[in-house]
Amino acid sequence: MSDLNHLLEFWFTSANPKDMASHRDVWWKKDVNIDQAIRDQFGQLFKQASEGKLENWKETPLGCVGLVLLLDQFPRNMFRNDAQAFAYDQDARKLTRHVLAQGFDKNLPLAPKLFLYLPLEHSEDLTDQNDCVALIKTLNDEDYLDFAIKHRDIIAKFGRFPHRNDILGRQSTPEEIEFLKQPGSSF
Repeated sequence: MSDLNHLLEFWFTSANPKDMASHRDVWWKKDVNIDQAIRDQFGQLFKQASEGKLENWKETPLGCVGLVLLLDQFPRNMFRNDAQAFAYDQDARKLTRHVLAQGFDKNLPLAPKLFLYLPLEHSEDLTDQNDCVALIKTLNDEDYLDFAIKHRDIIAKFGRFPHRNDILGRQSTPEEIEFLKQPGSSF
């Protein structure tokens, strides 16, 4: 099995609109076992991607999905509660823009398409956030749309994600400190 196929199978096994609920725990739940499995199984592949050694993956839609996972989602698992979790966000956003320009997202199933759009949702740029909301609307999934809108609204209000401040060594404003006391203020 190729590295790309192994990666996609690990993340999307049987992922389709009817099956996505079963994957949400793997995708969104903070789980040290999943984080460790990603480090163990894909740490070397992540290193290759972060060093630009998987550029040929950009030539196909599924290759782009794999790269986005390696540069956007997997660092959030591999480096949880560390600034390195966000170190590759810009590369992932560039890749998402490449995907959109090529139209690679058009014929993909819902789950891979969603993960191609997430670098925009993870961005602290309002234009990226607005683009993400528009893209997520096309998926016709109210839960994901609601989540995208919540991300966008935080950026519209603060210009950044306050829950990242401590990890990134940023000073929180009094307004951000109050916001962080609210349920659902961090992701």
